[in-house]
Amino acid sequence: MRNILYNTGYFLKEAKAIIKLNLLSNIFSLLSTGLIFFILTMVSSGWWISSQVVETIQGEAEVSVYFKEDIKNNDVMKLIEDIKTIAGVREVRLVDEDEAYSRMVEILGNEAKVLSYLDDNPFNPFIEVKIHLENMESVVKNLSHIKGIEQIRDNREALERLHSIAEVLKILGYLVVAAVAISTLVIISHIIRMGIYDNRDQINTLRLLGAPEMFIAFPFLLEGLMLTIGGGLLAATLSAFSLKYFYAQMAGPLPFIPLPPREALVGRLITLVILLSAIMGVTGSLFGLSSAKND
Repeated sequence: MRNILYNTGYFLKEAKAIIKLNLLSNIFSLLSTGLIFFILTMVSSGWWISSQVVETIQGEAEVSVYFKEDIKNNDVMKLIEDIKTIAGVREVRLVDEDEAYSRMVEILGNEAKVLSYLDDNPFNPFIEVKIHLENMESVVKNLSHIKGIEQIRDNREALERLHSIAEVLKILGYLVVAAVAISTLVIISHIIRMGIYDNRDQINTLRLLGAPEMFIAFPFLLEGLMLTIGGGLLAATLSAFSLKYFYAQMAGPLPFIPLPPREALVGRLITLVILLSAIMGVTGSLFGLSSAKND
């Protein structure tokens, strides 16, 4: 290890010389690995964003309970107290006509002007029941047995669809990671084999001079590492710009979607792609050195 650190300057110089020997091929390899890692970061960001959205929405799982219009205020309060006793209920509150109207205005946005054409407020008061998602079935069943409740609305179907999308992206993420690993290993090992073949005379000379195999192989290992990390940095840069554009687009038409903080997401992606590119660079280089040695 001390010998490697002592000869770091030599190893870096040799690695640069090896890269320059097949410069065009190495540039295309760097771009290829960069695009491969970019696909990985985009799928991973989609996975993380969807998981965050599903988790946040599940935490806000609620049921809207509508009662009969002729029911008295005292009976509404009693209804609320009865609902609070149901297992799985986290919070219960009354939403009056004015608040229901205001919520619809926020949802409609620019289209809310159609409500101004109505003479009276068309929205009825209702009871908002926040629940634990895993207890939705039992909560809805118990609510249906309470006298005075006319209609029950839940967002179970939307939550189930979001959960399914998150699971699909999770599986896709695993497949993309496997594809990235295989593609990078093939590209880097091929580059290393080409470098060894092009420098075979110099390698034989070093062997005749008694240089250890690790000393000879280290510049090629650095070459693979430099190419994959370069591709990782390229992918990280493209991902940062892509996510900035995505967040800017989502802020307009869908501001209510609970997206994770962009800075934190970009930081996680950069850490992932740099770490993975370093691992793939070393692994691909070792694989290429091993296969070339067996030839």
